[in-house]
Amino acid sequence: EWPQMAEGNGYMIRPNFNKKFRPLAVQEILHEVVGAFLSGKQYNTTEAQAWTKEISDEIRLRMKGLGLDRYKFVVHCVIGEQRGAGVKIASRCLWDSDTDNFAQDTFISDSLFCLTTVYGIYYY
Repeated sequence: EWPQMAEGNGYMIRPNFNKKFRPLAVQEILHEVVGAFLSGKQYNTTEAQAWTKEISDEIRLRMKGLGLDRYKFVVHCVIGEQRGAGVKIASRCLWDSDTDNFAQDTFISDSLFCLTTVYGIYYY
């Protein structure tokens, strides 16, 4: 469903208020998906790569269910072994701060950590 036409010849270049990327709603999705998938699992080097793909795919499917049709999503998932060492992860983005946003969530257990981030970029 395309945005409603504005007066004259043209279309809306900003999402309606109820169709904006909502970081808190997305963070709830991340928390649910990762918690359900990784609870009770022990870190396994050979399985971690497959886990990141499965988690990312499930998050992507859930994002489609939000009805944010004009948004493109980037889902990033990192799983690492919990050994007491610190981990620093950074990202930089060039975007429209009025329409684009991100959400992230961290899962930590005795044997692993998982950082998931979803970037929502409005497609003009």
